[in-house]
Amino acid sequence: MSKKLLQAGLAAVLGFSLVGCSSAAPSGTADGGNEAITLTVWTPSEDQSADNGNWLDNQLKAFQEAHPEWNITFVTGVSAEGDTLKNIQTDPEAAADVFMYANDQIPDLLTANALARLGGSTLEQVQKQCSQTTLNTVSYNGGVYGVPFTGNTWFMYYDKRVFSEDDVKNLDTMLEKGKVGFPLSNSWYIASFYVANGCTLFGENGDDADAGIDFSGDKAVAVTNYLVDLVANPNFVDANGLTPSTLKDGTINCLFSGTWDYAAVVEAIGEENVGICAAPTYTLNGEEKQLKAFAGSKAIGVNANTKYPEQAVALAAFLGSTQAQQDHYDLRNIIPTDESLKVDDALATAQMNAMSYASIVQPLQANMSLYWTPAETMGKELVAKTVTHDNAAEKTEAMNTSLNTATVE
Repeated sequence: MSKKLLQAGLAAVLGFSLVGCSSAAPSGTADGGNEAITLTVWTPSEDQSADNGNWLDNQLKAFQEAHPEWNITFVTGVSAEGDTLKNIQTDPEAAADVFMYANDQIPDLLTANALARLGGSTLEQVQKQCSQTTLNTVSYNGGVYGVPFTGNTWFMYYDKRVFSEDDVKNLDTMLEKGKVGFPLSNSWYIASFYVANGCTLFGENGDDADAGIDFSGDKAVAVTNYLVDLVANPNFVDANGLTPSTLKDGTINCLFSGTWDYAAVVEAIGEENVGICAAPTYTLNGEEKQLKAFAGSKAIGVNANTKYPEQAVALAAFLGSTQAQQDHYDLRNIIPTDESLKVDDALATAQMNAMSYASIVQPLQANMSLYWTPAETMGKELVAKTVTHDNAAEKTEAMNTSLNTATVE
């Protein structure tokens, strides 16, 4: 059978698990003269598990029902979003027509000629469903290259016995009530303070390579001075390296993290005591500034080498549609990016709010690699209190220079 041969060949070439699944052609099309089409689809194994409700199988059946004009056989392969690039790079032409991937793979997928640019109604769908930040996560060099279906960012967990819902709207208010644990010496987090006051990484949307990183001038120095005062506050704790268990003994009363720590936070203080929300504002020189986390996404992409671009793009749009995202959430708690969905869940709401207004896209620029070490160094020096009001301007400008200077070896 040709489908089995295709499965075996792909598995041998790519060296990863490939599980075949076919769906019969819709009634009335098998002998109706329609071209026989085969589409290969890769998703994580969890989306194909009976224990998780067979999300992918349900979607493929629904897609066929929605398109009786196409005689499609599906071949399903197992590839986690983080593994998609390495699986595709081996042989893009033999890889899946439609696949799920992590958005930071976009530049390399394009270099491999393995990712199609979206347009038309599918682009309109993505623009309608997503916040600007989420849209930016799949945008690169003027094009949009995937249908986002879930975000990846951080937000805040807090102990409701210590902080009220009003308290957690502002960081400075929280510092008056309890121990604030923020991973200031972690470069994935510290940028949120600087970006809140107008500092940028590769332009306003992270897509201008020539703009570089701008953590310079009065706007950045003002933030550094705020952070000097922050670490001097006895209720501030640098939470870098602290586990959620420290919520239990009161070392900290809030934790900035993501969905991956939810179970541990609940274990530490009990579900009834867990509050979750997007990152708060902080007060800088009398003005409220919204902390903005780095954000990414997982998306559904189309192989630029597909023999059936019309059908492949339609399927990608379908798998990232409002209903498919709702089903994904219902079956696997995959938090959607579609802003029209109103989920009655604090964890999901916090992440969706973070993606909507409390984050910026983590730039997909080669020189983003220059950011991590200087930002971490600034955080560590702040925590060590070697950055002071007297040298804040000097330290900030030195950091900005390092953020834009490649190391010569």
